Amino acid sequence: MTTPEPALALDRIDHRIVDELRVDGRLSINELARRVGLSKTPCQVRLKRLLDSGVIRGFRAVVDPQKLGLAHIAFTQVKLSDTREKALEAFRRAVLQVEEVEECHMIASHFDYLLKIRTADILAYRRVLGEQISSLPNVASTSTYVAMETILEHGA
Repeated sequence: MTTPEPALALDRIDHRIVDELRVDGRLSINELARRVGLSKTPCQVRLKRLLDSGVIRGFRAVVDPQKLGLAHIAFTQVKLSDTREKALEAFRRAVLQVEEVEECHMIASHFDYLLKIRTADILAYRRVLGEQISSLPNVASTSTYVAMETILEHGA
């Protein structure tokens, strides 16, 4: 397990850059500089620092999962049979290979991981659960909660 790096000290302008890009990651450097009250070069320097430090991890297209045929969301609790570090690492590596897993969180609870899985429908989810999730290293049991309606979803 790696030790987290100390947080980069961000000032008011850095926060404004991040906020503007969270709303529209396609802003030109000129428009971004104008919105945060800097000239182009200092804005580029700050943006590069935010990218190099990992504060901004990248840019992506925000898609509509329903229009891609991925309207079904299930949250799956996963309990492992072994929680020693080697077993946890094996699970982490393997779960990254399951395309339908949109999020994976280690949880401090009576189960070990919470997965957000997005599929076309309940039948596709059942296949993913039975053929992939249940076969991941050290999986002892799973419990599923199906989302009936999404009220708020960041990044969507």
